Amino acid sequence: MILLGGVVFFMYGMTMASEYLQKIAANRVRQLMTRLADRPMEAVLVGIFLTILLQSSGAVTSLLVDLGSAGVVNLSQVMGVIIGTAVGSTFTVQIISLNFTKFGIPLFIAGYLVFFITKRRVIKNTAGVFMGFGLIFFGLEMMGIAMNEFKNNQLFLDTLTYLKNSPVAAIFLTAFVTGVAHSSAVIIGFAMTLGDGGLLNLHDAMFWIYGANIGTTTTALIAAIGANNVGRQVAWSHFFYKVGSVLLFLFFTDAFATWVQAWEPGIGRDIANAHTAFNIIAGIAFLPFIKIASKYIEKLFPPTKSEREFGPKFIQRNAGVASTVAYAQALRETLRMSDIVVSMVKDSIKLLETDNPDLVDDVHARDNKVDILFREIKSFLVKYSDDSGHFNQQTIELLSFVTDLESAADIVDKNIVELSAKKNELKLEFSHQGWLELSGLHAVVCETLILSMSCLQLQDKSLATQVIGKKRELRAKERIMRESHLERLNQGLRESINTSSIHLELLSNYRRIASLFANQAYSVLADNKVEPDAQNQ
Repeated sequence: MILLGGVVFFMYGMTMASEYLQKIAANRVRQLMTRLADRPMEAVLVGIFLTILLQSSGAVTSLLVDLGSAGVVNLSQVMGVIIGTAVGSTFTVQIISLNFTKFGIPLFIAGYLVFFITKRRVIKNTAGVFMGFGLIFFGLEMMGIAMNEFKNNQLFLDTLTYLKNSPVAAIFLTAFVTGVAHSSAVIIGFAMTLGDGGLLNLHDAMFWIYGANIGTTTTALIAAIGANNVGRQVAWSHFFYKVGSVLLFLFFTDAFATWVQAWEPGIGRDIANAHTAFNIIAGIAFLPFIKIASKYIEKLFPPTKSEREFGPKFIQRNAGVASTVAYAQALRETLRMSDIVVSMVKDSIKLLETDNPDLVDDVHARDNKVDILFREIKSFLVKYSDDSGHFNQQTIELLSFVTDLESAADIVDKNIVELSAKKNELKLEFSHQGWLELSGLHAVVCETLILSMSCLQLQDKSLATQVIGKKRELRAKERIMRESHLERLNQGLRESINTSSIHLELLSNYRRIASLFANQAYSVLADNKVEPDAQNQ
């Protein structure tokens, strides 16, 4: 029971430290991921930094799987991050190897007192990190106490002997436990406790290190189930890298253990140093082969037939394409992109009617398609501009509108989906009059979007005038509906009170979507010097 209690405190401390480190980092984690460069060393540093923040290499690779599935990053960009996650995962192990176990409870108490007294968010989050590490050290101390009893437990000793005599079994068992615990630090920390108790030497601990490193790939492999080909490539790249690292060291385990033991006394520190050296050396060995490995894995996990079906249909990257043809191709692809966004807006009202997880997933999938087309259209137009030496006005306007389309899709995918989830989770209902107003506004928004697309395709000034008129009509409707909602609040209508924040945000989001679509109408009327109304953007 003491051993299990120690493991529980250790794992909960890891979770707490990770949670508060992420709060300190705020949204910088995902932003940093989406700005990955093609420079391998920079990607490695990003991987190290993110793993220290998330306290789990599996969590980082799972995030990479999600970004890869969304088309935000490609495999060659994240291979360096995968190497960095392996090195970053050794940070916590190095800290817990410093024999701070006796300071676990005092550290937790100090962190809790600061957390309880202060009101500043940054200080609270920092105190939460210290509380987490306090629990980690306390868990290690409990495991150390338990080891004194296990020294006399014949069943436990027989199990250890079996694992020592069967390195393959040790690798598989530790990989399994790491996969269940979602943290290699649990196994490495336990191995260090066994080593300090005289029950495990460094040579035998190396196979625990191998298994723990392979086990960290489980989280990403699970996350890749149902992902697209890029997501699968990222997950399996992580797995192959870890297995390749183990195979690289497997036949030199004795020599490697002897080399590490010469650094400093103490089996616990030896195990931590071996874990760090293992990942650093493996990273250095595989770093030069990132591009080759990326090409091989892309061939090994090609897109399925259904995945190949989606992509740009009208863009042709032929050299020497005429400027008018290039613009026409981009325009047709933009209209296709707009059809997807319009379908998202039309279905968004259904999210507010009933709780439909399948529709939510479908909206997310459509947003991913919009992101893919946005990236492809933008890169095509930029490449064309580079070839021709400049951007013409038509290209600038189309780039601007494509950006507006992507922003409109994000409003549906993030804001409206989130608002609908909030409404459904809290079992809230709009008032009858409020729902009629929202439905009516939604219908006018959809009319505006379709009219705007016709205006883009035909470049018709009369249609542009109608689009701008619709936009102004929507602004007036929104103002009237806000006043109507406030009147219902004054009347004390329960449904309106409960859904007030959701109702008002929906009015704002639908108006913003219509404004984004209507922006291109001003360029059609540019000859008449009609300027956009800044306050409506």
